[in-house]
Amino acid sequence: MARSAPRDDAGDRGLTVGEPATSAAGLPGVTHALRAGVAQMGVRRTALTLARVNQPGGFDCPGCAWPEPAATHRAHAEFCENGAKAVAEEATLRRVTPEFFSAHPISELATRSDHWLGQQGRLTHPVVRRPGADHYTPIDWDEAFRLVADQLQALDTPDRAAFYTSGRTSNEAAFLYQLFARSLGTNNLPDCSNMCHESSGVALLGTIGIGKGSVTLDDLHRAKLIVVVGQNPGTNHPRMLSALEKAKRDGATIVAVNPLPEAGLMRFRNPQRPGGLVGAGTPLADHFLQIRIGGDLALFRAIGALLVAADAVDTDFVDTHTTGYAEYRASLDGLAGPDGPDWAAVTAATGLDRAQIVEVAKLFADSEATIVCWAMGLTQRQDSVDAIREIVNVQLLRGMIGKPGAGLCPVRGHSNVQGDRTMGIWHEPPAWLPALGRQLGVPMPTGTGLDTVGAIRAMRDGDVRVFVALGGNFAAASPDTAVTEAALRSCALTVHVSTKLNRSHAVPGQTSLILPCLGRTERDRRAGGDQFVTVEDSMSAVHTSRGRLAPASEHLLSEVAIVARLARATLPDSPVPWEAYQADYAMIRATIAEVVPGFADFERRVAEPDGFVLPHPPRDRRSFATASGKAAFTVSPLTVIDVPAGRLLLQTMRSHDQYNTTIYGLDDRYRGIRGGRRVVFVHPDDLAALGFADGDLVDLVSEWSDQVERRASGFRAVSYPTARGCAAAYFPEANVLVPLDSTAAGSNTPTSKQIVIRLEPA
Repeated sequence: MARSAPRDDAGDRGLTVGEPATSAAGLPGVTHALRAGVAQMGVRRTALTLARVNQPGGFDCPGCAWPEPAATHRAHAEFCENGAKAVAEEATLRRVTPEFFSAHPISELATRSDHWLGQQGRLTHPVVRRPGADHYTPIDWDEAFRLVADQLQALDTPDRAAFYTSGRTSNEAAFLYQLFARSLGTNNLPDCSNMCHESSGVALLGTIGIGKGSVTLDDLHRAKLIVVVGQNPGTNHPRMLSALEKAKRDGATIVAVNPLPEAGLMRFRNPQRPGGLVGAGTPLADHFLQIRIGGDLALFRAIGALLVAADAVDTDFVDTHTTGYAEYRASLDGLAGPDGPDWAAVTAATGLDRAQIVEVAKLFADSEATIVCWAMGLTQRQDSVDAIREIVNVQLLRGMIGKPGAGLCPVRGHSNVQGDRTMGIWHEPPAWLPALGRQLGVPMPTGTGLDTVGAIRAMRDGDVRVFVALGGNFAAASPDTAVTEAALRSCALTVHVSTKLNRSHAVPGQTSLILPCLGRTERDRRAGGDQFVTVEDSMSAVHTSRGRLAPASEHLLSEVAIVARLARATLPDSPVPWEAYQADYAMIRATIAEVVPGFADFERRVAEPDGFVLPHPPRDRRSFATASGKAAFTVSPLTVIDVPAGRLLLQTMRSHDQYNTTIYGLDDRYRGIRGGRRVVFVHPDDLAALGFADGDLVDLVSEWSDQVERRASGFRAVSYPTARGCAAAYFPEANVLVPLDSTAAGSNTPTSKQIVIRLEPA
């Protein structure tokens, strides 16, 4: 039987700390997945719904962007524990009705935890918060659209509006959304990618000419060396473990580079195998480099120097396909020989012995098929773009672009975050935008718009008055929580297109709308019949997603319908066929096929069981769309993060019972945490040196050049085997510590993995 939504907000009252796990998945993963499904959906609905996840003709998991195997090789249960939890959260039988909002004032909701808010269930009706009110009240759809249209039309410039997008949004909805914003006249299209893999896109675009990874799932299976950097696939991309296991069984060597040991990279108990369910499973990482936070640039600089010194350079590839090698090689002089003057900086930055780095460099030298994977451990620091460029340098040295089993693999987070960027969700105008404007007869804006950090600053300063969010939980995802929440509250209008209640709804603008939409799991029926949408995974494969469940409420609209009706209300004289797009999503795909590269014959190709893979010139034919027409070696300064005495370097991260800002539960069993989230992981020697002990309650206080005190109060200190001098805590609880103006050079991504903190007694 499904359980009702919790009334009590337990917080950390039941917090206990045990030993961290040494393996991931297995029978516990299966039982936790099924338990979550039954609690939210009941037994029958759980069985029927999970059977359709990531299957041909089914729906794309609303969790991560990891790709599916070919349809002929797909498992019957092609989902992970956290994917099952994501589905359960969306397909839940719990409901947030107008009566709920009548009983719970906004001032009360603002005091609730993110977990409690999310557990209340699906939104059923559009609701509005009027100026000065403390409750949301029902509003009909037509009035809601008129309200938004009136506010947008009253702006003295369209640049006083910002249009945020979550990575859950489908290709069709994202394309219409950017078309609406740009038809209005603005490129203010901040998105969740600004806060996660923007650094990857900037680094890759400048070096190989495309801001996407260069590998396929088959490449991972064929790789001989896989290096996983700043990533915890056991929690954030659990189905990746199956790919790592297959590669390992076929002889691959796996290297994990991370400040914390993570269970998923130690041993994987594959629930698709009897030996994984009840046996010991498969050891994955052959080598674990426990690097200090921020040491990755120095590590890969040193690996590059060792490869050059060993003459382990693919000179044919370098001479034919790259530029800048001579300058890059000269920059390595400080690492020539074991006594090179830059080795002291490498040791200080990484916390690793030279012998460890030499050992891994030899693995690179000996491997004929190497993939380097990374996630937000690399992308959310001040030197992130340069660090990723150093990875590119190493792969270029070895000729590991455009060959089977090799390449660059930034592992994206949300299920369609890459597709949204392909569809034009970007504060920069995409190259195909003029063609779209000509086709539809709409002038398109040409200037750079606001990214996420820029949008927060503009709301804070009164320059943006209307904030519209297509999905997501902006208040919880963004840095500098107090600043972000104040910025949202200062808006004349905030609009959230959402499936469930979240933190952003509790920090409304003067007027605020919550517009409930269909989820991935639900049938989207229009007059022209049942509709499907499409998504793009982390490896550029595009495929369909068809929901089958009855909608959670008869009052829900699809994201496409909401965007189209907003556009029609706001731009009544627009030549864009909004109504036709809303009636038949194939019309949207036809327009996409005309203007977006790689989408020719979209409708036919996406109907194939596996969909289709977008072109990737570096991967497909070693062609590089850079200024020189070649891949570019780059030279970056060798940086060491300065952490004052008595301070720690903090990274934020997810718990295992969490996906992005959605908190499924209060446990993180892989790290030994049960019943709470306000914990800070610190090496036992660092705790002792700072005068604290395991179990002490502490406040985390971040230190930044603006001298503003940012404090996260009441965290339990957990003695944990993290790298010396480093600490870790969960987001969104620790987001309050991340200064808005502390961002990565080149990408403007908040530095959630580089926060200098001090501990104070709580």
